[in-house]
Amino acid sequence: MPLDFRRFNGPEDSVSYKIYTKDYLKTYDEQLKDLYDENGKRKDGRELNEARSMFARTDMVSQAKGSAYVELRKTKVVCSVFDPREIPHQNEFRQLGQLYCEVKFAPFSCPRKRRPYVPDVEEKALSVALRQALEPAVCRHFFPNYQIDVLIYILEHDGSCLAAAINAAGLALANAAVPMFDIITSCSVAVIGNKMFIDPTEIEEHIAKNSTEVNHGIITMSVLSQLKQISDFTQIGSMDVECVTKVMEVLLKECEIIVPNIQRILVVDVVKNFELKKHLEAETKKREEILKKKMDEWRSLLNGQ
Repeated sequence: MPLDFRRFNGPEDSVSYKIYTKDYLKTYDEQLKDLYDENGKRKDGRELNEARSMFARTDMVSQAKGSAYVELRKTKVVCSVFDPREIPHQNEFRQLGQLYCEVKFAPFSCPRKRRPYVPDVEEKALSVALRQALEPAVCRHFFPNYQIDVLIYILEHDGSCLAAAINAAGLALANAAVPMFDIITSCSVAVIGNKMFIDPTEIEEHIAKNSTEVNHGIITMSVLSQLKQISDFTQIGSMDVECVTKVMEVLLKECEIIVPNIQRILVVDVVKNFELKKHLEAETKKREEILKKKMDEWRSLLNGQ
């Protein structure tokens, strides 16, 4: 990712002022009680089995071949996909093309600490997970010995950043006209004891990772809905087989719910491109007619002389 050297950046070891507020100074038990009220609703008013509303659009980055923007309330992700290029430093011929995926957090994106410019362990792990999720969806045999760059920039992190990145990458690949087997969708679930938080926020993920319950952690699953295939399954934490099975069933349903929204966005994108094509053709015809009239005038003047 390019760096902005014109911006005055604070110290890399600086932390957010929020860690000194009352909410961040609470104990684990106090934070767990504050996750949901007596009616079973979370802080943002959602039910435990209710996902956040998703806003998405394409054509966000003009320099990229295809791009997409996905927003899950306070989780905001931008994805850029560039043209295929020859694999650098490659001596042997590869029958299948490669995907180069890079996930980068903005320095101000995370509420707990300031992100450095150098990729850390979490960013590298997310990059690997993103590549593993996208490879089964892309027709890599169409571009042998070439690679496609998929760059994710997380503007704001409030949970489920990997699922948002995968959804944005699928949209951006479709926007870039990269051949794909199916539309890829992804969703996350945080497990704390016997409760499942669909599309968790950052605080819910933090508590799920540090919980002392028997079943605790985060599961992110990517699905190719039409093919009925799971392209990637990422688990953090400890869970028994019954818990994992229940979570997978829930995630399958949630991923299928996202598919019509992604399809609607792609249809709008195609319609917009057709309208743009018609407008450009009409402009071209007008300019050709004007040029033809000018040529006729010049010819008549030359013949008159």
